[in-house]
Amino acid sequence: MKTLLQAGAAVQRSLEQSGWHFCFIGGVANFRWGAPRLTDDLGLTLLTGFGEEPRFVAALLDGFESRIPDAAGFAATNRVVLLRTPDGFGLDVALGAMPFEARTITRSSLAELVPGAVLRTCSAEDLVVHKAFAARPQDWADIEGVAGAEKVVGQFPH
Repeated sequence: MKTLLQAGAAVQRSLEQSGWHFCFIGGVANFRWGAPRLTDDLGLTLLTGFGEEPRFVAALLDGFESRIPDAAGFAATNRVVLLRTPDGFGLDVALGAMPFEARTITRSSLAELVPGAVLRTCSAEDLVVHKAFAARPQDWADIEGVAGAEKVVGQFPH
């Protein structure tokens, strides 16, 4: 069975083959920039723009199993597609359209998080913004982890 990060690399290959613009956010980006913690799902932002979402959602539902009934309806209301990877991991795909989301993807970069799993994640700065917006207790702990992580020191532009 694949690890979460290996499953993420497989998801990434699928999205790249479609020519889509995206980056991992959430726990995977936190693994790169903050204090690593256990997580059992993958979160990413996929740049769809406004009006094109149904095309992207249909393609995602063709390639991945839905975690809920009427995933397309849920996505139309909430701008998130709740999927499952072939290995059984949760996959939350945020449908990005706002300028901040587009810039987050533009600023994203690749990193080998574990051997054989090179993933495109948002920057440390953008991760902090995403976490502050979500504002759950774990998100604030993650922000503290990013702020104190030695791997981030010197990464911020002056």
